Amino acid sequence: MVTAYASTFGTVHLKETPHRHWLGPPKTPASARTITLPAFLTQLLKHHLDTHDSPIVFPNNTNGFLWRRNWCPRAFNTAFDGNLDIANPTVRAHPIRPGLTFHELRHSHKIWLIAAGIPEIAQARRLGHRMDKRVAEVYSHVADEVETQLQTALKQAWLHARHTLADHPETPPVTPRDGLIRRQLP
Repeated sequence: MVTAYASTFGTVHLKETPHRHWLGPPKTPASARTITLPAFLTQLLKHHLDTHDSPIVFPNNTNGFLWRRNWCPRAFNTAFDGNLDIANPTVRAHPIRPGLTFHELRHSHKIWLIAAGIPEIAQARRLGHRMDKRVAEVYSHVADEVETQLQTALKQAWLHARHTLADHPETPPVTPRDGLIRRQLP
């Protein structure tokens, strides 16, 4: 999980060892970038921020940083795999997309952008990728119209996903790519 925080000191990256957290510079200068969020996501984030007083967007129970080593098994995996097999959990979670990994969210995002016809330069800038054709990268820019198209496409993907979940709450497991699933389900 890569977590970056914008601050008055610039963009900082959450770093951790087995016993402590700290904020430091991103891995590379190219890792620091600004992306726009669709209005629906901004509203969801605002609603979430109104639920706590921590300066951290997604704090732990004591308003501190989440630990990577237990965030995935406790929160992320439960959100996608569900916890129907656990007796009396604090919050019951139905499976959304069993077997999904954190990195596959980036793949999904890229696929949504491709399906929406978003130009490659806008995809690359959003995901922090470099384009193979250096000239195209230097002379191409993301026009406001393309940014609007991108925001609309992400909103449509979100609405489609919500309607799909509402219509079909039981989703099939992730189809293994090349016969492999990175994280084995219990």
